[in-house]
Amino acid sequence: MEQFTGKFLKKLLRLFFNQLYTRFAWAYDLVAWTTSMGQWKTWQSAAIEILPEGDLLEVGHGPGHLLLTLALGERKSIGVDPSIQMGRIAARRLKRNGYRPNVIRSVVQHLPLPSGHFSCVLSTFPSEYIFDPDTLSEVQRVLRPGGIFIIICTVYIIGRSIPDRFAAWLYRITGQTGEPGDNWSQPFDRVGFHSQLNYVQQERAVILRIVARKSQSQSGFAPSISQA
Repeated sequence: MEQFTGKFLKKLLRLFFNQLYTRFAWAYDLVAWTTSMGQWKTWQSAAIEILPEGDLLEVGHGPGHLLLTLALGERKSIGVDPSIQMGRIAARRLKRNGYRPNVIRSVVQHLPLPSGHFSCVLSTFPSEYIFDPDTLSEVQRVLRPGGIFIIICTVYIIGRSIPDRFAAWLYRITGQTGEPGDNWSQPFDRVGFHSQLNYVQQERAVILRIVARKSQSQSGFAPSISQA
């Protein structure tokens, strides 16, 4: 019964989040906060703590919270997202805080960005597109030699409060929590990444983080991106 319920809820949630990312983007923050029991930004910090020096690219920037955090930390970053609505929300958030809204509307499989420019590409809780061979090839293209691709891909909620237990149950039956398969690294291997899987311990959750590094021997430097 739980398996059937999980499949049904997974399909329903996928439809819901597709709408949440477009038509109902105005409600995204409330839903993210509620479903994570207020931990969403804390979970995202698992990406920030290992950022290298240099220019950063966030793919799937959503409402722009991570871009703002990077700006507040005086990091030079650009965000890419295919959603018009999310682009507007992220731009407004950055402008309200006095920062230039460096956001681009684009799918990650076809980035309008130069090769070999970024020291790091990061993505937090993306959908399946992140493992698309075209996605990984494009990410590798825009990274500098030795650059890294950081993906915060799933979470295990370990808090013992009733809300945390409910969230853990919901994430489990909808397939948003689970161990990666034995062949999880193959898509990265095929495009030349050297990847590893990290478990990041937080107070109320364990974050699953993939770090994929581009080889130092791969060239691809390009002129800097204009911020004008």
